[in-house]
Amino acid sequence: MNVPFPGPPSRPSRAVTALAALTVVSLGLSACSPGDLGSSGDGEGITLTYLIPNGPEDVALAEALVEGFSAANPDITVEVETRPGGGDGDNLIKTRLATGEMTDVFLYNTGSLFQAIHPDRNLVPVTGEEWVEGLDDSFLPTVTAGDEVYGPPIGSAMGGGVLYNRTVYAELGLEVPRTWEQFMANNAAIAETGAAPVIQTYGDTWTSQLFVLGDFHNVAAAEPDFAESYTANEAKFATSPAAIRGFEHLQEVAEAGYLNEDFAAATYEDGLRMVAEGTGAHYPMLTNAISPMVEAVPEAAEDVGFFALPGDDEAGNGLTMWAPSGVYIPNTTEGEQREAALRFLAFIASPEGCDAQTRGQTPSGPYLVAGCELPADVPTSVTDVQAYFDEGRVSPALEFLSPIKGPALEQITVEVGSGIRTAASGARLYDDDVEKQAQQLGLEGW
Repeated sequence: MNVPFPGPPSRPSRAVTALAALTVVSLGLSACSPGDLGSSGDGEGITLTYLIPNGPEDVALAEALVEGFSAANPDITVEVETRPGGGDGDNLIKTRLATGEMTDVFLYNTGSLFQAIHPDRNLVPVTGEEWVEGLDDSFLPTVTAGDEVYGPPIGSAMGGGVLYNRTVYAELGLEVPRTWEQFMANNAAIAETGAAPVIQTYGDTWTSQLFVLGDFHNVAAAEPDFAESYTANEAKFATSPAAIRGFEHLQEVAEAGYLNEDFAAATYEDGLRMVAEGTGAHYPMLTNAISPMVEAVPEAAEDVGFFALPGDDEAGNGLTMWAPSGVYIPNTTEGEQREAALRFLAFIASPEGCDAQTRGQTPSGPYLVAGCELPADVPTSVTDVQAYFDEGRVSPALEFLSPIKGPALEQITVEVGSGIRTAASGARLYDDDVEKQAQQLGLEGW
C-alpha cells in the first residue's frame, strides 16, 4: 500500500474479471521500458520528471492525471518514471534524495514514512501556496513537518471499517450499528440465518489487523492525547482502556462463534466474495477493496455498504481514515522547473485535478481537496465513507500520527482472533513489539 499498512496495493487493480482474480494485473504497458512510461505534452517548453510506484493502479492514475494537466498546461511536458514498491522503493527514494538525483516531483507516502525522509532537509515547503487552504484538515497533519506543509494528496482517502451486505441487513430489518453492543446484537441475529456474521481471512494475515487499527477513531475520541503519549512511551495498548478494545473485539467475535468456518485459511479474495454474495455479512476491511469487489461482482455496488468500526460510545463513534499519498518537490528542483512543479501540484489540488484522477481510478473515499466531488455513480459504500467526512467524524489512523507500528501486529491479531492467545496477552505482546521498533528508530523516552 501507499501507507505503512501491510497488505495489497493502496489502489485496486484496473481489470478484474472474476472473483478468483481479485489481484493486481498488468495494464498492458509492455511497450514501455521498465522505469519509463514516456511523456505528455507537445515536447516544447519545460519538461518535468515525475516518479511514481510501478503498481498498475499508480500508473493508471498518473496517466490520467498527466493527460489532464498537459491539456491545461501545453507548455509543460511531464515524463513519468516508475520505481519499485515496498522497502526497495523506500530505499530508492531515500538514496535519490540523499544524492541529489531525485526527479522534479515524486509521489510518496504520507504520515510516518513521509517524516522518515526528513522533509525539512529534502523537500520544498508549499505552505504559502493558495491551494493549501483547500486541503482537508484531516489530511494536513500527514504532510506537515514542523510548521510547514509539503504536498497535496494524490488519489482519494480510504476508510478502515466494516463492509457489510445491505441485502442481509434489509431482510433482517437491521440498522447500521454505532456501538459494539449493537454490532454484537446484529451478529446474533445474522447467526440465526446460517450466514457468517463476521468474515475473517487469516490466510492473508494482514487482513487480521482491522479490528485494532480501524478502531483508532474510537480510541482518539476517548483518549485525545493517546497518539502523542504513545509516541512518548507514556501510553500502552495493554494499559489503555480504549486502545485494548480492538484486541478484545477480536477475542469476543471469535469466542461467540461468529466467524466463517474457514477463517484460518480464507483469503482476502474469499472475504470479498463472501460479503458481496451475502454468505458473510460483515468484513472488516479498508475501502480500497471496494473497486475490485464491484468489478468482480457488479451487484456489490448496491448490495454492499460500509460503516466505521463501532465503539463503546455512540456519540463519539466515527471513521478511522487512511490518508492518500502525497506529491512532493525535492529541494534540488529549482528555477523554472520549480515553478512548473508548483503548477503541477496546484493542478493536483484542484477540482480539475480530481476529475482527471477519477478518470484513472475509482475513488475509495472522498478527495481531500475543497471543491472536489465524487461522481454520482460511485458504489454505495464509497458514499457511506463520504458521509463521515461530511459529518466531521473522522480521525487519521494512528500510523499517520506516530512513527511507531510494530511489524508483528498481524501475527498477533491472528493469534488473538483464532483463540490462541487472549486480548490482554496480545496487547502486551504488541507493546513489546512496539518498544523494539521505537528503540530501533532512536525515539526519545524508549
